[in-house]
Amino acid sequence: MSLSRRKFLTTAAVSSTAGLVLGAPSIARAQSAERFNWRMTNAYPPGSPFYVEGPGSPKDVIAKINAMSGGRLNIQHFSSGELIPAFEGFEAVQSGTIEMNAANSYFWSGTTFAAQYFTTVPFGMSFMGHMAWLYHGGGLELWHEVYEPYGMVAFPLNNTGVQMTGWFREPIEDISQLNGLRMRVPGLAGQVYSSLGVDARVLPGGEIFPALERGVIDAAEFVGPFQDRRMGLHNAAKFYHTTGWHEPSTTGELLISKTHWDSLPEDLQMIVKTACMAACLESVTWSEAVNGEAMTDLVENEGVTASMLPTPVVDALREATQDTLATEANADPLVRKVHDSYMAFKANHDRWAGASERAWLNDIIGV
Repeated sequence: MSLSRRKFLTTAAVSSTAGLVLGAPSIARAQSAERFNWRMTNAYPPGSPFYVEGPGSPKDVIAKINAMSGGRLNIQHFSSGELIPAFEGFEAVQSGTIEMNAANSYFWSGTTFAAQYFTTVPFGMSFMGHMAWLYHGGGLELWHEVYEPYGMVAFPLNNTGVQMTGWFREPIEDISQLNGLRMRVPGLAGQVYSSLGVDARVLPGGEIFPALERGVIDAAEFVGPFQDRRMGLHNAAKFYHTTGWHEPSTTGELLISKTHWDSLPEDLQMIVKTACMAACLESVTWSEAVNGEAMTDLVENEGVTASMLPTPVVDALREATQDTLATEANADPLVRKVHDSYMAFKANHDRWAGASERAWLNDIIGV
């Protein structure tokens, strides 16, 4: 081979290699410049702390995603009624009309009962246990499996911690008082109450106070002291039954169209997941920070009587819950799969919680 030919081939090879090296940043820049403009609807009304704005809220998650992505994933938020009605987010995401919806998965338990387990289970696990199951016990993978036929994925969005049983015009002192009681309560708890004679109703957050004030309903549960006080529920009913058997830990849901989710590059998917995980911690710690003062204020300054439900009533609710769960699990193999996973994890976590948190609260600090 002549010297001139060797020189030409060497020069060509160097040029080609340089082109590949120089081209790589250009490709990366092209990928990083890709932008997505999405819409998120919400089941809750404008201005709602936790559910719309504030620490760990959907708007907070949107801000986190925008900052971490450098604006590559821009999400516009719509509270309930601004784009669609409160409880139509599931259908809107499934149809591809919108990309995301913020709500609680138990709102869709009429479509697929298995969705109940990803929000909360009556007499189930606390925040610590529920989050542990979702992230480290296979719960999140089951959530995706349940929604796969509907073309959606979901992630834990936030968490209230333990909720309250709710507000009653008259205190519940006997199980017979549940028969005919008109109560706002969603999800599995509504089914359980119904089996004991309660007229259970699902109302959007913004409709609870007027319904309770006008006597359209006799009782209502919402969240906890801070949120309930903000809605003025103590002005419509003065009897507050405390630690909620029905929602020991209530997880929010970020519902996403699977088609749109798959269109995101991996780094943006990780940003969404990370923002949601951060919001779960931020929301539950915010709830813990504000509920103590609110409970004290309600009892000391607003004439509220706070008390646990009587033990016989709790026992009846527990039995009805077990019967309802067994019936639903026996009727659907996928519900059975989710149920068995949740309950097996709960059994192990209960043993640990009994040796750790319960012992600390009862025996060490004497709460």
